[in-house]
Amino acid sequence: MSEGTIIELPNRDSAIALAGYQGENLKTLMQQTGAQLVLRGQDLLISGTPKQVEICAALVRSLKDIWSQGKPITGPDILTARHALDTGRQDELQDLQKDVLARTRRGEEVRAKTFAQKRYIQAVKTHDLIFCTGPAGTGKTYLAAVLAVQALLDNQYERLILTRPAVEAGEKLGFLPGDLQQKVNPFLRPLYDALYEFIDPEKIAGLMERGVIEVAPLAYMRGRTLNNSFVIVDEAQNTTPAQIKMVLTRLGFRSRMVVTGDLTQTDLATNQASGLSVAHKILHHVEGIAFCKLTQADVVRHPLVQRIVSAYEQHEKTH
Repeated sequence: MSEGTIIELPNRDSAIALAGYQGENLKTLMQQTGAQLVLRGQDLLISGTPKQVEICAALVRSLKDIWSQGKPITGPDILTARHALDTGRQDELQDLQKDVLARTRRGEEVRAKTFAQKRYIQAVKTHDLIFCTGPAGTGKTYLAAVLAVQALLDNQYERLILTRPAVEAGEKLGFLPGDLQQKVNPFLRPLYDALYEFIDPEKIAGLMERGVIEVAPLAYMRGRTLNNSFVIVDEAQNTTPAQIKMVLTRLGFRSRMVVTGDLTQTDLATNQASGLSVAHKILHHVEGIAFCKLTQADVVRHPLVQRIVSAYEQHEKTH
């Protein structure tokens, strides 16, 4: 038996926000519920079995706080809403949708898109040392940078230090033009990109000159004590056990360190153990350290990225 219902959207912007780029969100909603969706102007037509229609309508309405304001909805928003419906966490979902972490220079809101991301943010706010692992696009570095910039602008810390190993460069560094800083800058670009979302590039240059913001390869951390600093160690899967121990023991008073990485994407030699993996094993039960794991369900980039990550995970399970 088939039935249908119509949800009237308040305006064109809300219809665009709900549908997503090239109707991607409607496809995801259909995949998640089995219902058929057709958007005609500002009317969303839902058809299918009574159960399919009921679940799909509930799912759409649970996202109303986002689409009703014309804010873009992502795949993870839909998956998280479905999970919330299945587990009776609708109140928690509303909190997730309303809790704005920050606004970019363009006025775009930044918030956790999934429950796992929310747990990660909470861990960063409540611990001095946080490890976060997960595939590309899950927001590991970006969310840490958001929290770090906000903390710096609120004068909670005197310095923001962003660092990562330059192992991807290998021996090619010697062939690149410029001094060492110029040579490693391409490998630090993702960290700069996160900063530019919130601070004017001209101001960043001044803050870097004064040492308030430091973006540097991991080797620059040796022999230092990082007091009153928010430190982000990115791409930590490419550290050796000695390197990760070195940087972890740089943590000084009134400081916070977030270590991020993807254990499935190491650029180290085949016989070289990842420092991030070793640190997990050694420190897992040490009090005061938080460990967070994000998965392909937390990918917040282009929907294709989520499908790519999922396909690779399936391949690795069967080979």
